[in-house]
Amino acid sequence: MDAFWMWPATGFGLGWVPWASGTFGSLLAVPLAWWLSGRSRRVQLGLTVALLITAMPLCHLASDTLGGKDDGRIVLDEIAAFPVSVLGQVSARQPLVMAGTFVAYRALDIAKPPPAAGLESVSGGVGIVLDDLVAACYAWLLVFGGLMLWRRRFSP
Repeated sequence: MDAFWMWPATGFGLGWVPWASGTFGSLLAVPLAWWLSGRSRRVQLGLTVALLITAMPLCHLASDTLGGKDDGRIVLDEIAAFPVSVLGQVSARQPLVMAGTFVAYRALDIAKPPPAAGLESVSGGVGIVLDDLVAACYAWLLVFGGLMLWRRRFSP
């Protein structure tokens, strides 16, 4: 790992965990998402977009180095996309909500519901990041749509 971009692309080594590397790498995003969820929506959106844009070329370079499309050791895509799962949601700072969002995100990233699976065919770092971005959007809809319905149903 002599190339500097390999460190962030592999989650500072977590991507080398032999099993569930995406889940271990995604854990780095939890404190980041928690911190972001306490900021203004403008700051959340700006930093999340910057992170996603930065992740694309780094994931591309790491993919070229590792000789595969979306090599399992590359976890920066998960780290960059997870904060999308909590965008604009102050309730994400509650531990159970953050944990539920993390579980939903990982399940959806693994399942890759359409169009996520098809986006993996987009070449380079863009394709590596896009499928995770779709999973994060689905997790946002599932968790915060569910919370909205719950509150509506059970609030006085």
